[in-house]
Amino acid sequence: MINKTFDELLEESVAIHGHLCPGQVLGVRLSIYALGLLGIDDPKGKDRKRLIVFVEIDRCATDAIQSVTGCSLGKRTLKWMDYGVMAATFLDLETGRAVRIVAREEAREIAAQRFPEIENKYKRQIEAYRVMDDKELFGVQEVEVEVPEADMPGRPGRRVQCQECGDWVQDYRDVEKEGRILCRACAHGGYYKVISKGRS
Repeated sequence: MINKTFDELLEESVAIHGHLCPGQVLGVRLSIYALGLLGIDDPKGKDRKRLIVFVEIDRCATDAIQSVTGCSLGKRTLKWMDYGVMAATFLDLETGRAVRIVAREEAREIAAQRFPEIENKYKRQIEAYRVMDDKELFGVQEVEVEVPEADMPGRPGRRVQCQECGDWVQDYRDVEKEGRILCRACAHGGYYKVISKGRS
């Protein structure tokens, strides 16, 4: 079991996220639950190289999951899957075991029934999500996750220069197109549009 209390973990998460909200409570609870199922009790210490977390939504709970687990994009241990679902999969690299935890939509209704005297729905959810049973809050699935070598934590396995724009591309994200090595933006179009060609 993690050596910090729920309240301590929530306080740390709120400090990072910037405010207390139902998503913070859910994210902390979800993380504690998943880590317990996998038997990981020190995700930021001795177990830090065992865990990869796949989050399926870019909302408040994701900050809480990062805070509790210590997983991050920069360490390549937090992977964002843009599914729009309040869910996360925790993969134990040591055992290969993975659990996907999904927040139950009906938890909102249970919160309203548990604390009808609290008029503000967000405050009501915060209080309810603190005390509800894990099985009321979450659905659990045992899943299999294969992580390609190019997506594993550690040093980049490959680093090449785009032959169109000159950017350096790491971790096998380059594309070969018509005999040229390109970054994905040059090969397929990027999320940005270049206004000025020069770099300062």
